[in-house]
Amino acid sequence: MWESESESLGGREYGNGVLTSTKHTVKTAGFELRGKSWYVATDIPSDLLVQFGDVHFHLHKYPLLSRSGRMNRLIYDSRDPDLNKIALDDLPGGPEAFELAAKFCYGIAVDLTAANISGLRCAAEYLEMTEDLEEGNLIFKTEAFLSYVVLSSWRDSIIVLKSCEKLSPWAENLQIVRRCSESIAWKACANPKGIRWAYTGKPLKVSSPKWNDMKDSSPNRNHQVPPDWWFEDVSILRIDHFVRVITAIKVKGMRFELIGAAIMHYAAKWLPGLIREGCGPTDEISSSSGGSNSNSSSSSWKGGLHMIVAGTKDDPTTVQSKDQRMIIESLISIIPPQKDSVSCSFLLRLLRMANMLKVAPALVTELEKRVGMQFEQATLADLLIPTYNKGETLYDVDLVQRLLEHFLVQEQTESSSPSRQSFSDKHMYDGTQRGNGTSAKMRVARLVDSYLTEVARDRNLSLTKFQVLAEALPESARSCDDGLYRAIDSYLKAHPTLSEHERKRLCRVMDCQKLSIDACMHAAQNERLPLRVVVQVLFSEQVKISNTIATNSLKEAGDGQYQPMISNRKTLLEGTPQSFQEGWATAKKDINTLKFELESVKAKYLELQNDMENLQRQFDKISKQKQTSAWTSGWKKLSKLTKMTPLENHDIGPQISTAADQQTRKTPRRWRNSIS
Repeated sequence: MWESESESLGGREYGNGVLTSTKHTVKTAGFELRGKSWYVATDIPSDLLVQFGDVHFHLHKYPLLSRSGRMNRLIYDSRDPDLNKIALDDLPGGPEAFELAAKFCYGIAVDLTAANISGLRCAAEYLEMTEDLEEGNLIFKTEAFLSYVVLSSWRDSIIVLKSCEKLSPWAENLQIVRRCSESIAWKACANPKGIRWAYTGKPLKVSSPKWNDMKDSSPNRNHQVPPDWWFEDVSILRIDHFVRVITAIKVKGMRFELIGAAIMHYAAKWLPGLIREGCGPTDEISSSSGGSNSNSSSSSWKGGLHMIVAGTKDDPTTVQSKDQRMIIESLISIIPPQKDSVSCSFLLRLLRMANMLKVAPALVTELEKRVGMQFEQATLADLLIPTYNKGETLYDVDLVQRLLEHFLVQEQTESSSPSRQSFSDKHMYDGTQRGNGTSAKMRVARLVDSYLTEVARDRNLSLTKFQVLAEALPESARSCDDGLYRAIDSYLKAHPTLSEHERKRLCRVMDCQKLSIDACMHAAQNERLPLRVVVQVLFSEQVKISNTIATNSLKEAGDGQYQPMISNRKTLLEGTPQSFQEGWATAKKDINTLKFELESVKAKYLELQNDMENLQRQFDKISKQKQTSAWTSGWKKLSKLTKMTPLENHDIGPQISTAADQQTRKTPRRWRNSIS
């Protein structure tokens, strides 16, 4: 019974949640249940049998025909006066709703509650119990109860919307879902200080979302209502109804942080695999929505949409996967577009489940872009997403590569767009404490280095994927390459069969000058590194140590005009400890050996080049001799004689120029004689 004031609607009895009819056609004390059959407690024998599967109602025609248009058509349109059996298997609400409707037709008092009003309203619509047949019929009275009692109550609106899950599409067509969603949205957006109704709240341990298993929280003057008071009540709804409520709340203008926290709370309840086992409430949910236990799904509360798919012949695992896929796709579509509306850790866990359950590619891409917007907040544990394709790497490196690309595109867009930059500055000092673009890139660089160190142990990881991911960030993102060196060393340990060329190629992603002294000392003794890289590391180490020593000594001396770089090598070595001098001497020997080998290679190259030229000349001579004939050879001999004559004349000198002139005059005759 509802504890509400008695109301009079048009002179009809409508109070205390009791629904009665003013016309009593058949005097009865009520209905009796015998096995699975209902009988009217009256002396008049029944003349109509209504079937709902294996449930039977033994009733009378006149009370039903006087108030139900559908029953009129079924009986009179058949033109069979002896018709005494009707099957109503498709009636919304089932036999429970028909029992209440039949009692109303007999004038028996019916208790209206939030649990049965939606089914009774849909059954009245199905039976066409309109005002045309009787004033104050069932449609009018159930509609009035919905409008004046249910929609004014927070808890009743939740219960009615929950009960509509079994009444599709009748509840949708009758606007029950829409009206309840609007009512819930209005109350959720109300000022918490003005809330005077009871709400469930979030208990420390949730075993079942049933209303009778939860303890109500009634606000009082001394109790301050938290802004997330409505999370637990809304989270019991099915996913499609939850989406309707969240959409209505967005229209009302609620803060996107609260909407995101409500989505995370809902996901924690309905997606048990989303929360790591043994973690308890997640940090992001506990901070923004008051916490939600990871064990919120018990054996009696299976989560998902099990009420819809109950009775299907599919495998339970397959059915649960379909339900979870539907939930994930719906949650992705309603996440607020604003940055930091949900945590990056939540997005990555959602992305992990989306890849595992084969969510639509368009939604997965959208989720990857959302992760890229706040990629600097990610952690290594959430980033280690396994690949679900056989024969590939253990972790999905390509996914991380795409996330990094989305992050870089987002950073570039924010730096070039004044509006986005002002938005970023506006939220610079909020709870997340986001830094500028440079610090974000540095955090991402440390994250990528840690990720590379972890995935480098996979022997199926190719050198190209490792190199592309390591070089994706700009050089300015890393102030120190120690993390990158650890990743390279891990990769060399896991791939001992790499060739010298591949090891050199791998080490090119690292800048030896950005290594710390500890990393340099480790690299100098690392036998897996190429010799050239070891030499570069040693040189960089000596320079850093010398600069440090020189800087400290000059500071102690009080010299304000000091230079960090020491140009004199002798001074550098004198200020270096003995152990490092020995290492430097070894490095010098290696350098001299390399120089000697280089000179030897150069000398051999020159010798080979000279031999090549000699062979080329000989080849040219042989080829020319084969191509020339006797006639052309004669011409060549004559040309040589003509060239030799002026040379000889030039050697004799000017004192015998007259003889030279005479010899020149005789030349044509000698030419003719040589020809003849």
